[in-house]
Amino acid sequence: MAKRSLLVGNWKMHGDGGDLPVIAAIGDAARQHPAVDVALCLPATLIDRARGVCPGLAIGGQDCHAEPSGAHTGDISAPMLREAGASLVLLGHSERREDHHEGDALIAAKVRTARAAGLEIVLCVGETAEDHAAGRSAAVVREQLTRSLAGTDGQGISIAYEPVWAIGGDSTPEPAEVAVMAGLIHDTVSGTRVLYGGSVTAENAAAMFAQGGVDGFLVGRQSLDADTFTAILALMD
Repeated sequence: MAKRSLLVGNWKMHGDGGDLPVIAAIGDAARQHPAVDVALCLPATLIDRARGVCPGLAIGGQDCHAEPSGAHTGDISAPMLREAGASLVLLGHSERREDHHEGDALIAAKVRTARAAGLEIVLCVGETAEDHAAGRSAAVVREQLTRSLAGTDGQGISIAYEPVWAIGGDSTPEPAEVAVMAGLIHDTVSGTRVLYGGSVTAENAAAMFAQGGVDGFLVGRQSLDADTFTAILALMD
């Protein structure tokens, strides 16, 4: 059976109650494209309210602690996300790896805890500009996958390839390069869905989707607007 396409929006540290109409509009658009799985990973403060305005749309968190509970002031656990109404969680995003110095062992612990709580996972991997320039992209991504999935069977996990050097900028890899990396990920993690993330727009997404290899996209700033996000969704149907 062919894998269903998956489109995930990552709102990062954006959004409040005034953005619920945007979330509702994305939910309406998702219903018009039932062949594509659509999810929004929102700030935790919006998860419950988002479910209220667009029932049926998958809502996710953007991170969770490696422990299911404990004395961890300011953190949120996987069971808490699940109880709030989330069905998935982003883990290993480059901003967590870089800004918060999260390593593969910690991410692997989060993966195990999130799966135990019943959450689907979008695991992010990707190389830095230095690794890319040195020709180490494949080796870095393969190592991140192997270490970040240690102790898991890979079930319920999609992989987002997000080259760090492409996030938040104007430079993205060529579609053929993304297809090669997607093939490497498919070979390393059997049966998973592979997404591309990193300055995704309708234009570069169309080229990558036409090239083949990727099963969808992890979208950052373009997911904050219903029209731009829907434009990406429409090309995947």
